[in-house]
Parts: sequence; C-alpha cells; structure tokens
Amino acid sequence: ASVSEPAQKCCTENIQPFLTSILEELMGPVSSGFAEVRLLFDKEVNEIIQDFQKTNDMTRLKENVDQLMTLPFNSVKMEPCYLKANLLQELLQDLKSRFKVYHIDFVIQRTQNFMQELMENAVYTFEQLFSPSHQADTAKVATTIEKVKLRVLK
Repeated sequence: ASVSEPAQKCCTENIQPFLTSILEELMGPVSSGFAEVRLLFDKEVNEIIQDFQKTNDMTRLKENVDQLMTLPFNSVKMEPCYLKANLLQELLQDLKSRFKVYHIDFVIQRTQNFMQELMENAVYTFEQLFSPSHQADTAKVATTIEKVKLRVLK
C-alpha cells in the first residue's frame, strides 16, 4: 500500500508519456522486417511460377515447392529479413539507458524468431492450399499458384 501510490505516480509521469513514441520507434524495424519476409515469399513463389511456365515440368514443380518449404530455415535467404531487426539494437540502446531495458539481444532474437515463424506459416499454408500432385490441368497451374500466393499474402 505504501509503495503503490509512488509507483503509479512514477509510471504516470516518467514512463507512460513515452510509451506511444517508443512503440512507434520500435515498430519501424519490426514492420520492415516483416515486410521483407513478405517480399521474400512473393519473390520465391514468382520464381516457381516463372520456372514452371518455361518448363511445364510437374516433377520440377514439385521439387521447387519442396524447396520452398525449406525457405524459413535458409539463413542466407532469410538474412535480409533478420538484418531489419538488427536495427533495433540502436533504438534499444537508448531505451536501456533511459528505462533500464535489459536483454536487448533477447528482444532482437525473438523478433527474428517471429519472422522465421511467419515464413514457416506462409510456406506451410501455401503447401496446404496448393498441391502439385492434385493439379490435372497443367495449363492452369501457374494461375493456381498465383491465386494461392495471393491468398497466403492476404
């Protein structure tokens, strides 16, 4: 009871006024990282479509879709997404001194984990909605892939 009122006053005066601006600052790198995940997924699926349109090879299409499923675990391709989250390092340093925010590396790592999880969900959903083995009409495959991609990106 004796600590509650001073603690509330401290939070109200010294922390709460800054929360909105802090959140907006932190969301910049986080949002750009998630946008990068979206762009990477879009680019990879577009490459699958282009390859299929050139070859019309259903076996190769299946291999490409299988390869897409490994995308979340491909550190080289995911690196641009992760680099966006590294921008949090600078922003969190300022918060560390002002608000005693610790474990900056943990925040960045969790953000990168969420990016990987988002990509895992995207490729899994893509695989569930599009199964090359169920495609009888090869003329419609590229259109179907595009529709599935757009659905996943929604």
